[in-house]
Amino acid sequence: MNGVVAPVIAAEAAPAGEILRSRRSVSVVMVTYFTGEALTESLACVLSDPLVDEFVIVDNGSAPAEAAHLRDLAERDARVTVVSGHGNVGFARAANLGARTARGELIVFLNPDAFLQPGCIAALAREIEGRPIPCIVGGRVLNPDRTEQRGARRGEITPLSALMSMSGLAKSVPALGRYEVHWEGERLPDRAAPAPTISGACFCMRREDFDYVGGFDEDYFLHVEDVDLCWRVRQMGGEVLFHPQAEVIHIGGTSQTSPLKVEFHKGVGLARYFRKRAETGGQKLGAWLLAPLVVAAAVARPLVRRLQRGR
Repeated sequence: MNGVVAPVIAAEAAPAGEILRSRRSVSVVMVTYFTGEALTESLACVLSDPLVDEFVIVDNGSAPAEAAHLRDLAERDARVTVVSGHGNVGFARAANLGARTARGELIVFLNPDAFLQPGCIAALAREIEGRPIPCIVGGRVLNPDRTEQRGARRGEITPLSALMSMSGLAKSVPALGRYEVHWEGERLPDRAAPAPTISGACFCMRREDFDYVGGFDEDYFLHVEDVDLCWRVRQMGGEVLFHPQAEVIHIGGTSQTSPLKVEFHKGVGLARYFRKRAETGGQKLGAWLLAPLVVAAAVARPLVRRLQRGR
C-alpha cells in the first residue's frame, strides 16, 4: 500500500492449546471515520487472528470505496458486523454502540489505523483473567519502526503534569521529572504492569468491566475519552495495566479529518477532563479558567508544526 508501512511481525503467538482451552469469546470493536488506506491492512490483521470470534465495525463516515469494502467484508465473513447510517456521532458514542452490538465476553477496542501483531489478543485475554473488576489491559503501541509510540503508557494526567510535560520542563528540569506524563522512554517491564493511563489505540476489557464503569463518557467527542475511562476504572478501585508483549503497530495521522479540528477536540476533551476531576471549589475555578488556554495550546500545535516545516 502506498504511504503505509506494513506491520513487522515480531511477537510470538502463544501455543494454541494454551489459549483455546476454556477461553472467553472475543469481540473486536473498531470505529472508522475516513480512515484512508491503512484501514485495509488493519481489517486484515484483525481477521487473521484465530481468537477473533466477532468483529464489529462502527462506521461514523467513510469514503464510498471504503464503505463498499466494509459492506462486502460483512457479506463475505460471518464474523463481521458493520454498524452504519448514524453519521459522525463521535468516538465515545460510536464505541459504546459497538460494545452494545458485540456479543463477546471480552471486548478489544482497536483503532482503524492500528495493526494487530501475532499474539496481541492472546496476551490481553490471558492477562485480564482473574483480575478484579473493573480492569483495563492496554497493549504496547509501536511506531512503524517498532519504537514505542508516545502515549502508549502515561502517568497521572493533571493540569500541572500536563503543563510540565507539554512545556518540556518535566524532561529538562530533574526536580520536575515526576510530572512527566509520557513513559515511553522508561524501562520496559518484563510483564504487565500498572500504569495510570494506557492508550485507547488497543486495549481489552471484559464485558462486565465495561458495563460496571458505564462505558465511555459520551460527552467526549474525540480524544481524552480513553484517559477518562482509565481514571474512572482507578477511581472505582480497579486496575489499569500496560502489557509489554501485547503489541500493535499504530500508523496514526491517516484520517482525512483536518488536524486543526482533531486538535480542537483534543483540547476541548482535556479541558473537560480537568473540570470533571476537580473536587474543591478552587480546583473547579482553576479548571474553568484554564480551559481556554488548554484549547488554544492544542490548536496551536499543528500550526506551529506547519510553520516549522515551512522553514
